Amino acid sequence: MVQEQAKVKDLRGLQCPMPIMETAKAVKEAQVDELLTVLADDPAARSDFEAWSRRTGHSLVAVNEHGKYTEFVIRKTH
Repeated sequence: MVQEQAKVKDLRGLQCPMPIMETAKAVKEAQVDELLTVLADDPAARSDFEAWSRRTGHSLVAVNEHGKYTEFVIRKTH
């Protein structure tokens, strides 16, 4: 079985709204069902990504806290 590999977008150091804007660009370039991992340290990132996921319909598959930054795993759904 081949394990699915996500593309990683390191957006640490960027403040709102840049993490969402850069993620939206990366998702547009991705294939349907492709995973994208985003690393962000903006304090508002979690609520921003949750709202963005609801608004766009793309799945927020996982949110993992890593001390000073958060890892968001997103699946392009359409």
